[in-house]
Amino acid sequence: MSLSGRISSETGVHATAAKMFSFFTKQLHHVQNITDRIHKAKLHDGHDWHHNESIKQWTYIIDGKVTTCQESMEYDEAKKTIIFKLFGGDLDHQYKLLNLIFEATDKENGGAVIKWIVEYERLREDVDPPYGYIEYLHKCTTDIDAHLLKA
Repeated sequence: MSLSGRISSETGVHATAAKMFSFFTKQLHHVQNITDRIHKAKLHDGHDWHHNESIKQWTYIIDGKVTTCQESMEYDEAKKTIIFKLFGGDLDHQYKLLNLIFEATDKENGGAVIKWIVEYERLREDVDPPYGYIEYLHKCTTDIDAHLLKA
């Protein structure tokens, strides 16, 4: 059995691709106040939340368990894609690589489709693939969409 793989899911949202992308690249520090899946988020290293060099520390719920990790991101504004690279904390015992890839595409009749790709490499066979991240990302995406509609 392969230790690496990719899992993906698409979620339709009411907000535009630009608005969703902007939230994740410029307002991510607010996410802990929007969704109940994230308990704590803070800047660990760097000058602000939104530079590729910055490292954030996260505490969140996956599969009913509190999980901690650090994250750095890279984004491409023209393509509306973001790669969140997760490492450290609870993940070091399970994964050699865990990336969450965000892709936002506008729909013809308004709104957007958000595609999440979970790219991973497990350390051992007894570590389950990170299926719980798909449900987590779907819930966070719908919570953020609802928040953006109110704004």
